[in-house]
Amino acid sequence: MAVAGSATTAAASAAPTAPRATPGTAAHVGAADLKEVMFVGNNWDGTADVIASHGDLARIGRINVIPDKDQRLAEIYLNPVKLIYFLGIRNGPGEGHDQFVDDMYSTPDGSAMVVSRPSFADVVSIDLATGRINWRFPVSGYRSDHMAVSPDGTRVAVSASTSNTVHVLDIRTGKQLGSFKTGDKPHENVFTDGGKYLWNMSIGEVNTALDDPAMDWTKGDRRITVVDATTFKEVKVIDMRSRLDAFGRKDLSDAVRPVAFTPDQSKLYFQVSFFNGFLEYDVASDRITRAKTLPKNPTTSEDRTTWVNDSRHHGMSMNSAGDKLCIAGTMDDYVTIVDRASLQEGPLVPASKPYWATVSGDGASCVISESGADRVTAIDFATGKKVASVAVGDHPQRVRIAHVAADWTSPSTS
Repeated sequence: MAVAGSATTAAASAAPTAPRATPGTAAHVGAADLKEVMFVGNNWDGTADVIASHGDLARIGRINVIPDKDQRLAEIYLNPVKLIYFLGIRNGPGEGHDQFVDDMYSTPDGSAMVVSRPSFADVVSIDLATGRINWRFPVSGYRSDHMAVSPDGTRVAVSASTSNTVHVLDIRTGKQLGSFKTGDKPHENVFTDGGKYLWNMSIGEVNTALDDPAMDWTKGDRRITVVDATTFKEVKVIDMRSRLDAFGRKDLSDAVRPVAFTPDQSKLYFQVSFFNGFLEYDVASDRITRAKTLPKNPTTSEDRTTWVNDSRHHGMSMNSAGDKLCIAGTMDDYVTIVDRASLQEGPLVPASKPYWATVSGDGASCVISESGADRVTAIDFATGKKVASVAVGDHPQRVRIAHVAADWTSPSTS
């Protein structure tokens, strides 16, 4: 069965459709009254900056995504099991910090921001006019993670990483439309084929010190799960272990990290744990066709246990023409633009622990989050050079194209 078609990636799936009213949010906003922006999730702050979607990336405002922090903490501290996981998140993936925002998207009418909050194990919708919570969905288990929005903007998928589940919600109401099981520790989600299919990549256990290749068996069940996005029935499971072995790369982990599809979705580019590079997977033939190893930073420790959450490189995007890839060399402290035909990298642009890569609103630049410097930076796809940078909050991670009211300003509660 084919599972790819028209171009739709997670990074580009937040474009507005016909305006829809959102219960409990600001009044109806016409599509002509919307302004394209970028949301930047400041994970350790519990805030999201709103910045220009291209050009100088100027900061427009900020949203407090944890207005209910005191209530949530009270619930956690009164529940011993929840407290164990809360502290585990802080001391594991949080690197000693609470994880208050992982991913976020706007509703089609630009009236609300939908946010996954790992430490609170939930997804919330926040009214962009008032800063108040419209709805809250507690995920199964004890941690929420990456999300994706359907091409029509009506559904949001969220990974519940400790229950090996993806929940799909109505973005307007927070009502669950369905769910499906995944491999261990579901991570990135991507809608494909115009929203017909939903891909989930599970990365397995990344918070232990058992990082020697000989201990790879301890990392759990890592696979890509493809489901029908309407029925949530499993369509295909892709175990990259056998594909990597067939390609002659038994040395690489099969934990699939960030991904990028070509515009026609015929090829998938993906990063894996511990690898300073990426691979190319042909969807139709179901095989890995090329691998690219990128330069190492000589100052980066070779001790795998020092790499954050088993990352070496974490973050990639592709321009709309499909001929350039942008790669975030997380532990190597650089970002580079790679020609897709030749796989030749461009200049290595210094960046402090770049954690995510997306495409600017005008398509001209790759926009990365520099989590080590609390900045968001744009790299020109054509020249491979830095063209803009702006300060944001503490430990930015996900960056997403979004839409707000044309006259939007930060709510007074933020």
